[in-house]
Amino acid sequence: MSEWSIGAVFDAVAQAVPDRTMTVCGDRRSTFGESAARARRFANFLADSGFGERTPRRRLRRWECGQDRVALLMRNDLYPDVMLGCLGARTVPVNINTQYTPGEIRDLLAYVKPRGIVFHRSFGPIVAAAAPQDAELLISIEDGSVAAEPAGTISFDEAVRRGDAERAIPTSPDDLVMMCTGGTTGRPKGVLWRQSDMYVSSMNGADHDSAQPLRELVRMTGQVWFAVSPLSHAAGIWTAFAGLLAGQTIVLYDDRKPFDPRHALEIAQRENAALMTIVGDAYAGPLVRELHTGRYELPSLLAIGSGGAATNPVYKRQLLELLPHVMVVEGYGASETGGMAFGRSRQGAEVETFAPGPGATAVSHDRTRFLEPGDTEVGWAARAGRVPLGYFHDREATERTFPVIDGKRMAIPGDRATVDGDGTLRLLGRDALVVNTGGEKVFVEEVEQVLRAHPEIVDALVIGRPSPRWGQEVVALVCRRPGETVTDAVLRRACKAELAGFKVPKEFIFVAEIRRLGNGKPDYRWAAKRVAPSVAEEVGSEEVGA
Repeated sequence: MSEWSIGAVFDAVAQAVPDRTMTVCGDRRSTFGESAARARRFANFLADSGFGERTPRRRLRRWECGQDRVALLMRNDLYPDVMLGCLGARTVPVNINTQYTPGEIRDLLAYVKPRGIVFHRSFGPIVAAAAPQDAELLISIEDGSVAAEPAGTISFDEAVRRGDAERAIPTSPDDLVMMCTGGTTGRPKGVLWRQSDMYVSSMNGADHDSAQPLRELVRMTGQVWFAVSPLSHAAGIWTAFAGLLAGQTIVLYDDRKPFDPRHALEIAQRENAALMTIVGDAYAGPLVRELHTGRYELPSLLAIGSGGAATNPVYKRQLLELLPHVMVVEGYGASETGGMAFGRSRQGAEVETFAPGPGATAVSHDRTRFLEPGDTEVGWAARAGRVPLGYFHDREATERTFPVIDGKRMAIPGDRATVDGDGTLRLLGRDALVVNTGGEKVFVEEVEQVLRAHPEIVDALVIGRPSPRWGQEVVALVCRRPGETVTDAVLRRACKAELAGFKVPKEFIFVAEIRRLGNGKPDYRWAAKRVAPSVAEEVGSEEVGA
């Protein structure tokens, strides 16, 4: 069987269904044929500007990149077209989190070292301040903003106009895509994926001897998938490309404005979406509250997929009650693994564990063996086979996260897990977030689940902080529902009813909201500042539980 580059797969799909709608975002609707032409012209513009491969993959080590990089500081509109154009030019598209501060974006760009930056115009001032001096090409996309653009910027429309409409640049399955990690617990890293591996492991692809299986697939598809989460994150990109590379129509949320559950459900209803994909509680909670209004009829909706952050069992149960014909599919994965395991729940048949996909497994704590079903050891979630090459410019982290075990290439992103007797994975949480208190380990997600299930709580985040007595102590940031007055004493009793004593937070800090990143994941750096002893003492009686 032959490996494929993502661009080659897309070209085959676009040739098979050129008139089918590929993407919808706000007022823009684009067919596969229109997007293919736009991407090809942009690819040729980049190539004619001197962008492409510099050093063949075979001459590089796993953590090295021999292709020019193009940073995408973009909203959802036109994101697939720009990414496909970059791939077609044999450049490496790099996702940049639009929620980062200008300083964080500057640091990330300095690390990525892009030769080009594509940005929506509203980010023009940030690009002017953050772009590295050796970024040779700045390309802006109109988004209704009147923000000033950096000197020398060219419009995306002009770049497309200048590109050759006919020439197809030969690509390779070895060409790279860089996925930046979320950076919730440290500086983001650039994960280097071969395109062929990403297509198979993260986009529901497969190896083919010809384009015929792709043409047969797209003749059977044509559903509408609604990717609500932003494409500036791996989960959003993978959802969108898994759909469009199979010939599905992808609706993208117009993220020029913050997420609005009413607007999202109106879009799902209008477009007859069969699938909605979200990121955990940041989306599930508001959707549940809006669905309770009873305004919506969603007979075409078959599934709601959630990944990238934990989904509160309370919200999952309510989604299934409010939409009894819908399946809730929770996905587990990371930038380092792709989507590797899934939990599929229906009303009356909810699941708490994840059925492993191809290559998904768990390894022992010392990383020397694979865990067997029913093994009681707490090990590491892992994936074998079609995994990334490594982290950009980081040999040590590459060798640690992507080891070889029993002759198999592995990715071990840092999440703790056990294997149930039926072979499913039980995820316990990110090791970097485990609180070691008095010699006992506390997985924060277990405590968060109890707190978020309380009827007077909207959201909660649990984190560790230094303690002279315990080494670390468990602290909870809690956001009450409007009008509620639940106290820390009540929450402490609720935790003690379901958790061992050492897992119960030593302090509950009440806040107006739990800050989350644009991908829905908690902002742990913000949380660490909030729970620092000096901060807690200064917050005052209105925010700190007595």
